Amino acid sequence: MSECSRRSWRASTLAAALSLLAAAAMAEKPPTRAPVVQSVLDCRKLQDTTQRLACYDKAVDSMAQAEDKGDLVTVDREQRRVIRRQAFGLTLPSLSLFDRGEKPEEINRITATVKSASQDPYKRWIIVLDDGAVWRQIEDGDVDRPPHHGSAVAIRRAALGSFFMNIDGQIAIRVRRDN
Repeated sequence: MSECSRRSWRASTLAAALSLLAAAAMAEKPPTRAPVVQSVLDCRKLQDTTQRLACYDKAVDSMAQAEDKGDLVTVDREQRRVIRRQAFGLTLPSLSLFDRGEKPEEINRITATVKSASQDPYKRWIIVLDDGAVWRQIEDGDVDRPPHHGSAVAIRRAALGSFFMNIDGQIAIRVRRDN
């Protein structure tokens, strides 16, 4: 399997998983914490040291079993950033799970480097980023300096689910993510 195919497979797998999570979240209001995590935190309320230790042992064992079975997945801040970056621009349900504790500018903007750039028959740019993401210009408009391998891009969310891309600091073009 080629690197491009692997990235595409990972992106589609991520999209499917996020869609399933969103559907489950819409069906019922999720608890603020996973029950196995909450059980660990609830042990803090016990005053008796022996009972508290026994509670922690039992709760941590349950948490480890849940993680081993895949019922609990822990994701740290850096892992969330990677997931958000991989999913940036894809049409996915909004999951605040990955946005928790982040600044709006970190959620609504990414920077990257161009791996390759070409034009379609309508003279609109198709830009492949260094992470494999493919972005397509969706409105007519010229750029003064064409994008090329190594160009720096900044992509930000715009109104109504659209995106703007600045290439090497030039005036932005409207784009959409293809993969």
